[in-house]
Amino acid sequence: MSVYSVKGRGWRYDFTLNGNRYTEAWFPTKRQAKEAEAKKREELKNPPPVATPTPAEEKTPTDMGFLELVNRRLDYVKAYNSASYYQTYVVAARRWVKKWGKLTCSQITRDMVEQFILERRRVSAFTANKEIRYLKAAFNFGKRRGFFKENPLDGAAFLPVEKRLKYVPPPEDIDKMISLADPDTQDYLWTIRDTMGRVSEINRLTWDDVNLERRYIVLYTRKKRGGHLTPRKVPMTERLYAILSRRLSTRNATTPWVFWHTQVDRATGKRQAIPYQDRREMINPTTSIIA
Repeated sequence: MSVYSVKGRGWRYDFTLNGNRYTEAWFPTKRQAKEAEAKKREELKNPPPVATPTPAEEKTPTDMGFLELVNRRLDYVKAYNSASYYQTYVVAARRWVKKWGKLTCSQITRDMVEQFILERRRVSAFTANKEIRYLKAAFNFGKRRGFFKENPLDGAAFLPVEKRLKYVPPPEDIDKMISLADPDTQDYLWTIRDTMGRVSEINRLTWDDVNLERRYIVLYTRKKRGGHLTPRKVPMTERLYAILSRRLSTRNATTPWVFWHTQVDRATGKRQAIPYQDRREMINPTTSIIA
């Protein structure tokens, strides 16, 4: 019996179809309960067609705050690129957020970006072009992930740059400059000179990367696509072998890096050994070894 009454409450229907139970209560009369049951059975036998959304109704990418985009991009750069590249990106990002940090990405127009680029052009065309590259990469990062549809820098042209031949000092001038440095800095500069390594590669050099027996070191770079650290073997010169042998004999066994310095940890207040991030103090006019 699919329709029945409960004393003091009313009528209800209760039936099973294709293994599923359907019930509804409380109707004032038996007739109303039967009519509701019949309607339900008809709906189950002939379900209404599912409407296909029109293109206008389809889900579109949502917008996002520009500040959130910058933070996500910085997290990505920190994970996949070098520390020096990340620091450069941080400096640029602070300028962007100062101008557009309260806007969404879709509110930042091509005209706004072009005006900003022209402002940076007052520093130099090279500086303006760097802003274009970094900003375009940030917007493409969000666009590829479906956060928004448009990149205001799509099709943006780089400013013309007057290129000049770079001055390359002769070997005797390089040697003279290095000889003016303190002993530790001399070791560092000779290592760069004799390996032709990048500053970032020498900064991350550890004793595990040094093979004195076979006279080579392993340097790692992130210049490959995807930010992967790629190793390469570099043979030692006699001078480099002597430098690394001496440093190994006097090294602090608890410190893995060949070149390092100490810095006070802000959290603990204790001084700790850390690798160099850069060596800009060597070209600071107030402390330069060639001043």
